[in-house]
Amino acid sequence: MKTEKVKKRSMAGDIWRRLLRNKMAVVGLVILFLLVISAIFADVIADYDSKVVAQNVVERLQGPSAEHWFGTDEFGRDIFARIIHGGRVSLVVGLVSISVSLVVGGCLGAFAGFYGGKVDNIIMRIMDIFLAIPSILLAITIVAALGTNLINVMIAIGISYIPTFARIVRAAVMGVKDQEFVESARAIGASNATIIFREVIPNCMAPIIVQATLSVAGAILSTASLSFIGLGVQPPSPEWGAMLSSGRNFLRDAMHLTLFPGLAIVITILALNLLGDGLRDALDPRLKQ
Repeated sequence: MKTEKVKKRSMAGDIWRRLLRNKMAVVGLVILFLLVISAIFADVIADYDSKVVAQNVVERLQGPSAEHWFGTDEFGRDIFARIIHGGRVSLVVGLVSISVSLVVGGCLGAFAGFYGGKVDNIIMRIMDIFLAIPSILLAITIVAALGTNLINVMIAIGISYIPTFARIVRAAVMGVKDQEFVESARAIGASNATIIFREVIPNCMAPIIVQATLSVAGAILSTASLSFIGLGVQPPSPEWGAMLSSGRNFLRDAMHLTLFPGLAIVITILALNLLGDGLRDALDPRLKQ
């Protein structure tokens, strides 16, 4: 009598397989992987001192060539090298700022959804006040008050995304807080903090992961916007929005100064959105076959 071997696939394995079936999500994942690798090894790909910040007036405003793949800017600096190093800045700002907003907003949303009542009303009314202000205007206000540097940009963007995560987590927590596993944890004497962080939040991760992925794209765009108007990363540090701002004066004679940084922003945000959409489909149990 032959025994049948039943293969137990983990939840993570199922999600990964469903994600790989989404071709557009795979495209976004590959692009994002290449961007991360290039950001990590930016110093190996292009030397920071000689190619990114050092000025060479003799080679200013050169078009794309074998020596300078994306051409040079008005100061003779290599645009390809600046885009590679600027990608490191954009990814760091996006990840750090969204991590801050995820932790703070997630905790506020979890407490609001779990306790309800007055706690919910107080927290969510405060979040509604922040949501009444467009996120980019809120970020501009915070940066203008704190000063223009990389840390303040991350703080400003992180604060502007807190209400979004608070509402997402609150809705998810309210959907699972009355489930049987929560009642079981409460019956064995688990504290509210233990129930929230060990039982409730782990079962709300699907919408949180999707929102975090999409928010990183928004944070990168906000960083570029702040730098474009002079409130973000300051020269000579490379940043895509700042490169767009400095290159707009040369649109007629040297379009490559704005073309390549603009493409970097578009491709990065497109990749994150494709990955976010793919994760949303992969994490949706209704699509499980």
